[in-house]
Amino acid sequence: MTPSARKEHALQLFEQLPARYDELGAALSFFQDPRWRRAMVASVGAGPEQRVLDVAAGTGLVTRALVERYGCRVVAIDQSAPMLARARAKLAADPRLAERVELVAGEAERMPFGDDEFDHLTFTYLLRYVDDPAATLRELARVVKPGGRVSSLEFCLPRGIWLPLWRLYTRIGLPALARLDSRGWFEAGRFLGPSIEGLYRSYPLARQVEMWRAAGIGAVEVRRMSLGGGVVIWGTVAG
Repeated sequence: MTPSARKEHALQLFEQLPARYDELGAALSFFQDPRWRRAMVASVGAGPEQRVLDVAAGTGLVTRALVERYGCRVVAIDQSAPMLARARAKLAADPRLAERVELVAGEAERMPFGDDEFDHLTFTYLLRYVDDPAATLRELARVVKPGGRVSSLEFCLPRGIWLPLWRLYTRIGLPALARLDSRGWFEAGRFLGPSIEGLYRSYPLARQVEMWRAAGIGAVEVRRMSLGGGVVIWGTVAG
């Protein structure tokens, strides 16, 4: 299926970023992104013999963290070939990690997996890039066994006095700092703030929680972090 113009734009935007994605992503978030990822991984609670699907795995940051924390097996899926290439290079440099990780090219909206195939699932910064978040959540829940955990990380909008400061940073500070590295990072930095606000304009946090429940994921919990700049959401697939 041909990607929508919106999705194609996002793919092109991030195509040149993987080489320094981990380091710059952390720095431009004032090193909050690694904290958020750790919180999401901690919410999974996987066992050492379990199999976890990491969706929108990117360069494999969450994939590595899952293996290191739980000793589980992880299937990492992403639609970006450059991101997967970076993840593959990391696996080649770490045989212990490589033996517990499988990389798959694919889209979250149409995954090449059977029903109830995984014990748990994580996804990171995904819903801003799909055309139908509710349908995507249903597809994610489909591949998780009843009782399995689904956990996500996404940017969020701060509240109160922090919102105008956040807007100032994402509209001016972030693009300017990103430009010091490359034109590609400048374009990504300029895209980020409007992209985040667009998600919450269409799907406020309360509505996102409703979509999780409608997808068959219960006991949904929400943890806003770093003055509301990031949000970890997790729940359990109904039996």
